[in-house]
Amino acid sequence: VQLVESGGGLVQPGGSLRLSCSGSGFTFSSYVMRWYRQAPGKERELVALISSDGGYTNYANSVKGRFTISRDNANNRVYLQMNSLKPEDTAVYYCKTLAFDSWGQGTQVTVST
Repeated sequence: VQLVESGGGLVQPGGSLRLSCSGSGFTFSSYVMRWYRQAPGKERELVALISSDGGYTNYANSVKGRFTISRDNANNRVYLQMNSLKPEDTAVYYCKTLAFDSWGQGTQVTVST
């Protein structure tokens, strides 16, 4: 199982980023996918999840209305569109399925002037 996140970077407050996660080594379309984040000195937290067919999504209250999770099962990818970014969104972002223990390397998002 391999998960590879990309798309992070430095953005000003109010800006947008789109994160991407590529999954391999498992039947991607069969599993709920999640995005987590971990800020310095804080515990890892669940940001968003999406059902295997993409028909159900759920978000942490802190990102609701600003972030959108989506997936492309044909290409084994899950995305996180992040709008109206705030400094408190600064963290390393990871994708994950609970079915396996594997974590990717994450992608750093920094929201700062």
